[in-house]
Amino acid sequence: MIRHVVVFTWSAAADARRRATSVQALRRLRQDVGGMLALVVAEDAGLSDGNGDVVLIADFPDVEAFYRYAQDPVHVAVIAEHVRPWLAARSAVQYQI
Repeated sequence: MIRHVVVFTWSAAADARRRATSVQALRRLRQDVGGMLALVVAEDAGLSDGNGDVVLIADFPDVEAFYRYAQDPVHVAVIAEHVRPWLAARSAVQYQI
């Protein structure tokens, strides 16, 4: 199994409405793209300074499923429309469970 973890930090241009819209678009990826065993998209609880704003954690049965997801046109469109224009920073890791 492959776990994909992404931490997003929004830019100052991303107001509360924009952030909420982006989080909802990310949460729909499980139904709109599929291939995942699990998906969590959560906003930071604000307990420590310097944290990212949102985390996405997705589990895939294998590497091939992750690559299908990463290249899926719906996923690519969500990132292009709802994430990339509003990002200050992004960090990701994929690892085997």
